[in-house]
Amino acid sequence: MSAERPHILLIDGMALLFRSFFATAVRKQFQYNEDGIPTNGVQGFLRHTLTAANLFQPTHIAVCWDMGAVTFRNDMYDGYKANRPAPAPELVPQFDMARQASEAMGWKNYGVEGMEADDLIGSLVKTWKADADVTVVSGDKDLLQLLAPSVRIALTKKGHSIYDVYTEARFIDDYGMTPVQFIDYKAFIGDTSDGYPGVKGIGPKTALKLIQTYGTAEEVVNSLDKLTSSEKNKIQDNLAMLHLSKELATIHCEVDLGKSLESLEIPDYNEQTEAHLRKYGLNSVLKQLEAANLLPITRRSLDEGIIDPFK
Repeated sequence: MSAERPHILLIDGMALLFRSFFATAVRKQFQYNEDGIPTNGVQGFLRHTLTAANLFQPTHIAVCWDMGAVTFRNDMYDGYKANRPAPAPELVPQFDMARQASEAMGWKNYGVEGMEADDLIGSLVKTWKADADVTVVSGDKDLLQLLAPSVRIALTKKGHSIYDVYTEARFIDDYGMTPVQFIDYKAFIGDTSDGYPGVKGIGPKTALKLIQTYGTAEEVVNSLDKLTSSEKNKIQDNLAMLHLSKELATIHCEVDLGKSLESLEIPDYNEQTEAHLRKYGLNSVLKQLEAANLLPITRRSLDEGIIDPFK
């Protein structure tokens, strides 16, 4: 990372929202506001993003969102993410609230119908990686395929501030393949979370060996006569699913999201930000902003006990 280049922090909004919700939902800590709407996921998402910005010190920030459960991948394969349960009723009203709060913070937000947040993140990475350093915050390992010399992936690990940070070099050392080959690897092993099987009978060790030897799934197919009879039969029996799994695993990086770096600049938080947070009962976020001197300390904040001036 260079101090002379812009540094963009890309946030996987839905990933942080879900993570924050389930971290407290186990203990039924839904933090209802005055309107009776749970806010635990929203407050956790906002606090997580603020902490990430403080930790990674970006110059620009953008938040990417899923815009519903159905995407173009569902058109490709009916089983895609079909095994995921419906969201908890306490989480449902927090989807819109989270994005509205993110916009109220002044962060640039992206959401495109039919596309996943991963695809928007990938498109932004492709757009800016030549001109800026990029840090992606998510819990989704699929994003590791986006790693490049100027791109790092910070996977959530514990709390709001502990991350497992991957660079391209670390990924190659740890995984024994390039980030782009991670797509081919997943084409073979599938993804139980996303609901596609890959090639039945081909596990991680065999998949890695094939990728290291032949480079891509296509080259493995072109070299079937060099494989063991068992490997050859498994791939031939699942050839269509191999190609489909690779398509499903590939992050789509061609979404046109414009190219205005100025719109991603980190804003100054102001009284309008405070008013929105107060309106929706997001008091823990107010405390974090004011403790970090990112909001003006208003008379109302003192009177209502949002902050303690003696701490």
